[in-house]
Amino acid sequence: MSDTPQVIPLPTGDRLYFRQLLSGQDFATSDPIARQMVNFAYLIGDRVTREAVVVDPAYAVDDLLDILEADDMVLTGVLATHFHADHVGGDMMGYSIEGVAQLLERQGTKIHLQAPEAELVRKTTGISASDMELHAPGDIVSVGAIDIELLHTPGHTPGSQCFLVEGALVAGDTLFLDGCGRMDLPGSDPAAMYRSLHDTLSKVPDDTVLFPGHRYSFEPSATMGHTRQMNYVFKPSSEAQWLMMFGQG
Repeated sequence: MSDTPQVIPLPTGDRLYFRQLLSGQDFATSDPIARQMVNFAYLIGDRVTREAVVVDPAYAVDDLLDILEADDMVLTGVLATHFHADHVGGDMMGYSIEGVAQLLERQGTKIHLQAPEAELVRKTTGISASDMELHAPGDIVSVGAIDIELLHTPGHTPGSQCFLVEGALVAGDTLFLDGCGRMDLPGSDPAAMYRSLHDTLSKVPDDTVLFPGHRYSFEPSATMGHTRQMNYVFKPSSEAQWLMMFGQG
């Protein structure tokens, strides 16, 4: 397979609404931390019912709500890939980041989480249990007629999750085009990351398009087939080999 960068269009369909937004460029343009961290937020919804959810809102929630309003969409929920402040808001590096707490104040809705991430999100953001909708692996969140499958992918954090919707995989910090999320942070687990990548995500078809949580590569997306071919995290052939390469300590 060629290592030439792919040009991947955003997923489209009769009803699917899908936007990939880069912090510091598409929103939070005046925030130096947002520009440094190059997070992606995502808007996913149903063009017919005009309902939409936001994935990993951080830095400038009003900007994200303004984009939805300009697109004639209405926010009905929040999906969080994991608890880190650059994805859901909170304190990071002595800097206070806007996120789900501020969003829920402006727009009453629920944040959808894998159950193991709930307490970590509460501590990071200050939101309450009543703000959360807790899920198990394989649950479906429906936005109008658009179904989003929740894949539990621990490793970077205990409750990390990816979202599978109509040929797109929104992967947070579980998987980037090059590399994967860090495994040396509190709650990280290298063995769990191996299983998430090599077992859970191995079931995702090659033509599914990977949309990561950060723009750490020139291209903002790539097919899973291309990623599996080119990304070094898929090179180990066993968990033991993986832990020799990536195990911490």
